[in-house]
Amino acid sequence: MIDYQSLRFDYRRHADQDAAPPAHHPVVIVGAGPVGLTLAIDLALRQVPVVLLDNDNTLSSGSRAICFAKRSLEVFDRLGCGDRMVDKGVSWSVGKVFFHDEQVYRFDLLPEPGHERPAFINLQQYYVEGYLVERAAALPLIDLRWNNKVTSIEQRDDGAVLTVETPDGDYKLAAGYVAACDGSRSNLRQLLGQEAKGRTFRDRFLIADITMDAPLPTERRFWFDPSFHPGQSVLLHKQADGMWRVDFQLGWDADPVEERKPEHITPRVRALLDSIGFADVQFQIGWASVYTFACQRMERFRHGRVLFAGDSAHGVSPFGARGANSGVQDADNLAWKLAAVLQGDAPDALLDSYASEREYAADENIRHSTRATDFITPKSEVSRLFRDAVLELTKRHAFARTLVNSGRLSVPAVLRDSPLNTADADAFNGAMVPGAAAADAPTVRADGSTGWLLRECHGQQFTALVFGAGEAAERSAEVLKASDAPLHIVRVQGTTPEGALATQRYDAQPGTVYLLRPDQHVCARWRQPTPANIRAAIDRALARA
Repeated sequence: MIDYQSLRFDYRRHADQDAAPPAHHPVVIVGAGPVGLTLAIDLALRQVPVVLLDNDNTLSSGSRAICFAKRSLEVFDRLGCGDRMVDKGVSWSVGKVFFHDEQVYRFDLLPEPGHERPAFINLQQYYVEGYLVERAAALPLIDLRWNNKVTSIEQRDDGAVLTVETPDGDYKLAAGYVAACDGSRSNLRQLLGQEAKGRTFRDRFLIADITMDAPLPTERRFWFDPSFHPGQSVLLHKQADGMWRVDFQLGWDADPVEERKPEHITPRVRALLDSIGFADVQFQIGWASVYTFACQRMERFRHGRVLFAGDSAHGVSPFGARGANSGVQDADNLAWKLAAVLQGDAPDALLDSYASEREYAADENIRHSTRATDFITPKSEVSRLFRDAVLELTKRHAFARTLVNSGRLSVPAVLRDSPLNTADADAFNGAMVPGAAAADAPTVRADGSTGWLLRECHGQQFTALVFGAGEAAERSAEVLKASDAPLHIVRVQGTTPEGALATQRYDAQPGTVYLLRPDQHVCARWRQPTPANIRAAIDRALARA
């Protein structure tokens, strides 16, 4: 078994280091974390060559991001490594909330059947990065360079020139576009004189990786003011390899150096285990960190030929698992647009929609994250009284449960106001509005075999879903062909139980057509389209309108 935490990747001198003038590449990505790797793989699968620079030669230390949401798993499926992550990770959908030591309610994030992927998996970040690195190594269009640190950038009308520091000295590298995926302390953000603004929370949290064999069910447990850690909150999650993540709220006055020491962590974990009936369970402390956090973002995610993604562009609290998941969604949004621009299918203006869509999503994540943090860590006696009253009411009253906020867990933003959407001309019900990420469902293929709807969608093209059978469905299929648009067409039969579920989720009738962008967001839908409708919607979605 590979120990991904101890891996060291070799620095290799590249021919570009001796090139004069500087070698030019269509895309240079800075930062080989989950976001940069996701973006690189996605671009390579779209036949765009990528140089990926990382200033280090290791993967993430400690588990760090551990909760990967259903939407991220669907992206990883498209990149060819989702199965591996789900097989290794711990799948869960149930959460329990406790006040003092009493469970006040439970929730299920995926209460209905008919989804291929779980609501979440818990998987240490070093596994996610390791699997992505191995996937990238299998793609010849990705040139991953370790120990290559960007120290300066000069923007030009047609691209940017980077100065890169290596163990063999500096060299210059030219890029058509630069993707800054270099994390919350983004060096590129500083080099461009930009900053992320927002709110810093005056509180400290201890996160610790604990290895133990405790027969607890696989679920998220969150305590408000428990007897074993009075006045504060605690979060418990199971990970792969018998490892558990524990978050202890410490308060602003806690000493971060002291609290990381095993002699301070051990009694906290012991008290937790004793309180839930596992006094005999032994444990070992692995990685631990004390952190504070801020909810903030850059004003704009695009600066000329430089596009910011992930933590370099925005940051949130860890409650709700919105950090890594929103970064993966950034990469998912950016990759197809960069490919379309570089391959001449769309104007450079399409990249402005990356910024506007993901700025909107960042605002949504920050709003949810801030509300969760304010609920978890009330800053006044009045706020605490309100929170505790809400928690007491949840035991008996369903309405109060909507007010409890232990972290609204990550779901993809619905990009309702995107300029790439075509407004509905027909009446529809349900959640699959233009701008929504397409919902998965079971499906039956033409040969009678069963599969999953999102797996049938084409990752490199626009996909048209044609629902139903009979004359209306055949007419819509012919219209799609007559449009001469480069489309991947998926027929969704409504006569089987599998097709009925997809039909319900999309509020479809025979002949209904949904147009999905390459990132599987809905961009248009019709009851009965025309060739002109389809061409116009694709033009709009590619910023050609």
